[in-house]
Amino acid sequence: MDRKDNAYPISVRRADLEGPDSEGVSLLVEAYLRQTEREKAAHLGGAPADASVPSRYRAEIDEPARAYEDSVVYVAESKGELLGVVVVKTNTATREIKRLWVDPGARGRRVGAALIDEAIRSRDLPVRLTVWDWRADAIHLYCARGFVVAESWEERARLVCMQLEPERSL
Repeated sequence: MDRKDNAYPISVRRADLEGPDSEGVSLLVEAYLRQTEREKAAHLGGAPADASVPSRYRAEIDEPARAYEDSVVYVAESKGELLGVVVVKTNTATREIKRLWVDPGARGRRVGAALIDEAIRSRDLPVRLTVWDWRADAIHLYCARGFVVAESWEERARLVCMQLEPERSL
């Protein structure tokens, strides 16, 4: 992505996973999962990662419409190119940000901020997420949006649990 692309506006919209966005979301999620596996190998030890995606995540790449049928997926785009994705799963008590990824070539353009802003637009429920403790930029973004570190609901070490409380009516 060229720096001149910064002049083009970024828009965020709900993804059409049964149509034209399926492939783009698949590619973005695959890049996220591969990067996460590389980082986990580097930070958590173990065998060098070949950046393969564990089988438990394959459906998110192969069939995003089915994998995310109980979630809302938003994409950020500019000039018709998908730059990032966020997946939000809602249950009766919370909304949870399950995936957030911005293409490395689009970073620094506030794509992540635009995606988070869309994901938290509805503040009727607490919004929660987990993030690896080495992802300082992501943690900074979440804190800037009002998320705070919460008591852990995760068993995996080094995952930081964060939550954004709902807006209170006056």
